[in-house]
Amino acid sequence: MKRFRRFIMGIGMGLVTAAIYQEIQKPPEERTWHGRVAGFVPYDFRPPTLERLREAYWNPGDPRFLTDRVLGVGWAINFYSLLQGLSALIQRVRSFTSSP
Repeated sequence: MKRFRRFIMGIGMGLVTAAIYQEIQKPPEERTWHGRVAGFVPYDFRPPTLERLREAYWNPGDPRFLTDRVLGVGWAINFYSLLQGLSALIQRVRSFTSSP
């Protein structure tokens, strides 16, 4: 288990390093400090705002379960979408088990 944790930490540190390197390679006026590593893994090193926190963690307007993280590298969980999905799943299970 300890090796697995080290492996995951290594991947995380590698992604952070790659994101910073990606930004430093840009001219200073083009640095946004947010984007995607290898076009896939989102990163954001800007100071978080209440609006971005809300958009990432509780956004009824976004059907995605995983959204871009507000600070750091990786994804955040849209808890609104998660609860909607769980509610729909529970309703399906109930209707399936209650039908004769």
